[in-house]
Amino acid sequence: EVNGTRLYYEVAGTGDPIVFIHGNFGDRRYFEGQFEALAKFHRVLRYDVRGYGKSMLPEEGVSYSDFEDLEALMAHLDIDRAHIAGFSLGSAIAVDFCLAFPDRCSSLVAIGPWFHGYDSPLAQTLFQEFGTISAAAVSGGRDAALEQLLAATWWYPDKVSPRALDRVKAIWRDYDFWHFKNPDPRRFLTPPAAEQLERITAPTLIITAEYDLDACRAVAHQMDAKIPDSTMVDLAGATHFMFIEEPEEVNAAMLDFLVEAACR
Repeated sequence: EVNGTRLYYEVAGTGDPIVFIHGNFGDRRYFEGQFEALAKFHRVLRYDVRGYGKSMLPEEGVSYSDFEDLEALMAHLDIDRAHIAGFSLGSAIAVDFCLAFPDRCSSLVAIGPWFHGYDSPLAQTLFQEFGTISAAAVSGGRDAALEQLLAATWWYPDKVSPRALDRVKAIWRDYDFWHFKNPDPRRFLTPPAAEQLERITAPTLIITAEYDLDACRAVAHQMDAKIPDSTMVDLAGATHFMFIEEPEEVNAAMLDFLVEAACR
């Protein structure tokens, strides 16, 4: 029980802590290929963001912020400082966290990256696609929203490897779609992260892929241009779910980066 909610989490390993924050439509299971592998070298925390997985659903009309939930969870687990790694929505939470609590952030890892306040024609197209999922959720419930998501082409499903696709779909089938059926009560950083990227002082690793979401590829380049101490990796042939498709390659890039970040 933290910050007025209940968050489900799992911890493994010992050493310099690293936190994994999952992306939209999913939960901590996205990081199955990273959890035990990186726990050989680090104390690894993965958790379900409020409204996802086994964590408590938000209360309609009750404001909260994901980055404050994370800070409270770390305090509960006596983690003073950690490497903060997020995927997609999770990377936006990670960016907010590192801006709000710079002393708690050893480094930042953004996979299939996003940050709040980003706007462009590509972002507007993605928001429209999310709008169709929301409309389906409101009119037809969870099953209709899932059907709309599975039928979408913006996440390049034809490029996702069959093994990764099966895993992603299995995780999606468990999602409640609460955030798409209800008014969003989340608070984000003010001013938004889009206006503060230059203030990120932590070493930052940005991982994108050839078939990442179009908007996420644009976000990756913008983060790399604006964050002072950043490194970008672009994986050929992979999709938004690169860390599921190519776990060894992503894990190796992360471990190399974490060793360097610990020395700075």
